[in-house]
Amino acid sequence: MRIVQKYGGTSVGSIERIEAVADRVAKACNAGHQCVVVVSAMGHTTDELVRLARAIDSVPDSREMDALLSTGEQVSAALLAMALQKRGLSGRSFTGWQAGIVTEQVHGSARIEDVKTEALRSSLAAGEVPVVTGFQGISGETVTTLGRGGSDTTAVAVAAALHADLCEIYTDVDGVYTTDPRVVAGARKLERISYDEMLEMANLGAQVLHPRAVENAKLFEVSLVVRSSFSDEEGTLVVESAGYEQHRVVTGIAFEREVARIAVLGIPREQHGLAKVFGYLAERGVNVDVIVQSLVQAETVDVSFTVKEEDTARTLRVLDELRSQLSYQEIVAEQGLAKVSIVGAGMISNPGVAARMFSVLAEGEISIKMVSTSEIKVSCIVDSQELDRAVQQLHEAFLAEAPEKGVTSKEVSVTHSYL
Repeated sequence: MRIVQKYGGTSVGSIERIEAVADRVAKACNAGHQCVVVVSAMGHTTDELVRLARAIDSVPDSREMDALLSTGEQVSAALLAMALQKRGLSGRSFTGWQAGIVTEQVHGSARIEDVKTEALRSSLAAGEVPVVTGFQGISGETVTTLGRGGSDTTAVAVAAALHADLCEIYTDVDGVYTTDPRVVAGARKLERISYDEMLEMANLGAQVLHPRAVENAKLFEVSLVVRSSFSDEEGTLVVESAGYEQHRVVTGIAFEREVARIAVLGIPREQHGLAKVFGYLAERGVNVDVIVQSLVQAETVDVSFTVKEEDTARTLRVLDELRSQLSYQEIVAEQGLAKVSIVGAGMISNPGVAARMFSVLAEGEISIKMVSTSEIKVSCIVDSQELDRAVQQLHEAFLAEAPEKGVTSKEVSVTHSYL
């Protein structure tokens, strides 16, 4: 069985933890599996490197920033390779470019375009354990980084390129939960979740997996397991279909704090104002989320949308640049908001879920400011101080039933037979 294992920054945050990771990798290898390991930088190394760069220049050069940040993962990879060698395994570290990870020419948030697997396949054929730096690649002769969650994306890309049987994402939590256990004490770990549900959860604020990693796993049919590096607990399997989970209408509740609502009022209709507003924001790199349009009178339209609270000032500056072109009447900004979402593939065939969500929030006297829906999710914008209560009440309403049945013994043996 060929397995790609990814270990996050917490999992390799100290020499003791790197030694523990080496023990886990050695156990899998000694059980007869081929292993490729992907690592993040140790602990808060990346944050410290960012701090050092900004001590030199508040807006450092993006090329040099990538060159700097890529060093963090190189430290983790080399140390883990040494720890594996101490255990009698042929550990060998690979930088992103040595592993053949080719990206587009974008600094700070590059996308992987190809994984040239010759070096990794040769290493595996020689009986080595490749330890690959996550979060980075190369474009031409220039080092690039993949942005937040980039090591997850590296692991999935390597697993897909090598046709691995399984990609294990090791982190400081033991799986994907129905919601954040820090907010709802009764949150339960899911034994499996579909790609689509996991992608919605990740996009809506759940930080267990990066959305781009889930997107690529779905595209290339990579089986994922999210597990803790600090225990031998069974993790959460991310697959094409949750199967028996489909009887459950709602699979999980995701949320995002620090949301702002921007309203642009009185946009002249004949100027194609909406296209200009959102096109201009996209060109300036402002990520817009929930959008609500309302036609107030025949000549003008109002539009409200949400952005991350940290992007409020930048969004307002961009819109101010458009004022002379659009002649809108007013801009209103509201901060201190949050987004709460219910997610579940079962919603497709179960009408009335949104109505029930609205009723639960109304019964709790929680005001809904905006709504966004898709086939498998409903999101509501609420006041941030009401968020925790909203999550708790929705969890009680939709997910307080008895835990779902476990995966079959066959699935457990395939997934974790070496533990």
